[in-house]
Amino acid sequence: MLPIVFQTRLLENLTTSVLVIDPQQRIAFSNSSAEVLLETSEQRAHGATIKDLLIEGSSTLTGLEECLRTGQTYTQREAEFLLPSGSRLLVDYTVSPVNIVNDVYVIMEIQPRDRLLRISREEELLSKQETSRILIRGLAHEIKNPLGGIRGAAQLLDKELKEEGLHDYTRIIIDEADRLRNLVDRMLGPNRSFKQEPTNIHEVLERVYSLIEVESAGKIKLIRDYDPSIPEFAGDKEQLIQAFLNICRNAMQAFEDYTPPGTDGPQILLRTRPLRQFTIGHTRHRLVVRVDVIDNGPGIPSEFLNNIFYPMVSGRAQGTGLGLSITQSIIGQHKGLVECESQPGSTNFIIFIPLEPLS
Repeated sequence: MLPIVFQTRLLENLTTSVLVIDPQQRIAFSNSSAEVLLETSEQRAHGATIKDLLIEGSSTLTGLEECLRTGQTYTQREAEFLLPSGSRLLVDYTVSPVNIVNDVYVIMEIQPRDRLLRISREEELLSKQETSRILIRGLAHEIKNPLGGIRGAAQLLDKELKEEGLHDYTRIIIDEADRLRNLVDRMLGPNRSFKQEPTNIHEVLERVYSLIEVESAGKIKLIRDYDPSIPEFAGDKEQLIQAFLNICRNAMQAFEDYTPPGTDGPQILLRTRPLRQFTIGHTRHRLVVRVDVIDNGPGIPSEFLNNIFYPMVSGRAQGTGLGLSITQSIIGQHKGLVECESQPGSTNFIIFIPLEPLS
């Protein structure tokens, strides 16, 4: 028989969320996947009842009681869990009785129905990002080569011109060539190499917090909700500041001609949470930080939402549409991903960054 430590380690590495529930319907054990799914720590969940964990769980309680009474396995499809945080989960779960130290315990295996949808959406987003990157590289090459020739010819022509008034035209050509070259460089993303150093996500967010507080002149209420247990990781601090600053500036600009109705005014929330055994695309990571940047602005129009990470896509007439593309590129360099959920009155940019160990 496998040692208890090894059995626990096996449960911890399952992608299925597992709860072990005692005869009094208290949680005796929850694995890492369950902690992520139910948005609670094992320490907080231990000893709590299902009623404490699930606000709406009458059918779940009935299933547990039936399992404990009859000793029969019970399966529920498309059950909805409402968590204390307000999150709603659509799940399938199975409860099975097991004898432990002369008592009947229940093992609850939970499979979120939206897991496959999320993975599929992430794969599509990563595929779009890679397609966009290839397209931009090719476009940049085709633009910058003739652009260099145009600029060089304008410089030679400028030297040959005798009439002073004609120099204005060549300078316009040179300036516009430089402007177009800079635009292409910005489309390509950060032009400096990826620099890894010990990085604290809250130090990054605090820098962004300070900058937005100054730029908004106190007109936007900034709220922080940090989990201090999140460890340092190997990252590029300066680029991460730029990535989060792009998101927050977009939110700030959305408030220029908009006043949130029935609220305390414009707000931006910065929230961090650790996620264990979390999959990004095809890769499973032991520990990931989730950062939510939530504003109560007008929301992003549905026709833009699926394309906001493409370059040159902007909902504002004066916008370049490069900020979010650059943000996705920076987070991608950190093996992470940016997602967005938006509706009128609430836009949430969700950033996942693997907490790669420091070397």
